[in-house]
Amino acid sequence: MKDERFTSAGTRMRREQIAIIALAGWLTVIAISLLLTQKVDLSIFFVLALIGLLIIVELISPKYIQPGYMRSIKYLLAAAIVVFGLIVVQKILEILGFKIVFS
Repeated sequence: MKDERFTSAGTRMRREQIAIIALAGWLTVIAISLLLTQKVDLSIFFVLALIGLLIIVELISPKYIQPGYMRSIKYLLAAAIVVFGLIVVQKILEILGFKIVFS
C-alpha cells in the first residue's frame, strides 16, 4: 500500500510542504466562497486566513524542538495578530459611530 505523503518522484513530503499546500487550499476556498457570496471584504479574508494559519502552524510545530523556520513563522503570526487587533478596533469604532480607516 502506497503512502499518500510521497510525491510522484517517490520522495517523502516534508511537513512544511504539506503545510504550504494546505494553506494554499484554505486560501483558495476562502476566496472562492467570498466571490460566490459576493461579499468580497479584505478583513473577513484576513481573519479567516489567520485562523487557518494558526491551525496549520499548531499542527506542524514539533513538540520538543524549535526549527529555524518556526521562529520566522512566529514573527509572521505576531504581525498578523497585531493587524487582527487593528481590524477589531476598527470594527468596534464603526459600531460606536466613529469612522477610522486604516489604509
